[in-house]
Amino acid sequence: MNLRQLESFVRVAELGSFSKAARVLDIAQPALSRQVRLLETDLHETLLLRNGRGVSLTPAGRRLFEHAVQILQQVAQARADLGAQRDAPVGQVTIGMPPSIGRRLTQPLIEAFRSKLPRARVTLIEGLSAYIAEWIASGRADLGLVYNPEPSAALEVAPLLREPLCLVQPRPPRSRRVLPDTVPLQELRDVPLILPERHQSLRRLLESQATMAGVPLRIDCEVSSIPAIIDLVCARMGNAVLNASAVVASGRAAELVVRRIVRPELPSVLCLAQSATKPPTPLTREARRLLIDLVARLPAPARKARSR
Repeated sequence: MNLRQLESFVRVAELGSFSKAARVLDIAQPALSRQVRLLETDLHETLLLRNGRGVSLTPAGRRLFEHAVQILQQVAQARADLGAQRDAPVGQVTIGMPPSIGRRLTQPLIEAFRSKLPRARVTLIEGLSAYIAEWIASGRADLGLVYNPEPSAALEVAPLLREPLCLVQPRPPRSRRVLPDTVPLQELRDVPLILPERHQSLRRLLESQATMAGVPLRIDCEVSSIPAIIDLVCARMGNAVLNASAVVASGRAAELVVRRIVRPELPSVLCLAQSATKPPTPLTREARRLLIDLVARLPAPARKARSR
C-alpha cells in the first residue's frame, strides 16, 4: 500500500463516487479505480461496494478509512510543519464546505490555488455545517465554511456573509397571480415544509424563531440533503426554507419562487471556521485569505432567484 492508494480510497469513500473523486483529485476515473483495486488486492479485502448510486464502505473499508484519514493527516502535517519552518505556503490543506456554497466556490478556489499557491494542494470535502464544525474540531479539516455555527471553544469563527432565509416554492402556472417577494413568518403556519434534520443549523434557526413568534410549523418530512429537498419542491411535494444561494447552486432556480421571510427576517450567517487550538501554518493563513476574498466577490444570489 502507498499514500496515493490511500488518498484515492479516502476521497472515493468521502464523496461516495469514483467520478466525483476523480474530478477532485484531477485524475482519470480508470486510473483512480485501478489505485483502489490495487489496494484491495494488496490487503486481500473488498473495501468498497459498487452500486448504481455510487459506492459504500464495507466493514473492512470502514476500519481502513479511519486509519487512512489519520495517516494522510499526519503526512500533511509533517509537510506543513517543514514548510512552516521556511515560512512558505506548501503542503496540503483540507477545506470543508456546505453544498450550497461549495458549488459556487469549488472551481474558483481550485483555480486560485493553482495560480497563487502552486506548491500547495487543496482537498475539498462537502457536508452540512454541523459536520464541518466537527471535522475541524477533530483535525480532519483545517478550514471550513459553516452556517450559524454553535459557540465552541474548539473553533475560531469569523462572519463572512449574511443571507436571509427564504420560503422556496414551486413556480405557479403563468395563469395564476404573481406571488409577492416576501412572506411574513406568521404565514408559514399552514405551509407544508420539507426541512433538514434537527441538528442542521438552518433548521435550528427557523424553529427557534418560529417558537418565539408562536408559529407552529407544519413539517411533512425531513431530508438531510439540500439538493434532494430542492428536487422534492420542484416535484411539487412540498415547500422548503433555504437561503437563496442553495437555489442558485441547484441550477433549478427557473422552476422555483424564492420569497424572503420577514417580520422577523431570519438571517443565516456564513462564517469561516478554523481550529482554536491548532496553530495556523503559512498555508492555512493563505488559504484563509483566498476564501475570504472569493466569498466577498460572490454575486448576490437574491438578484438571480427572485420571483417574477
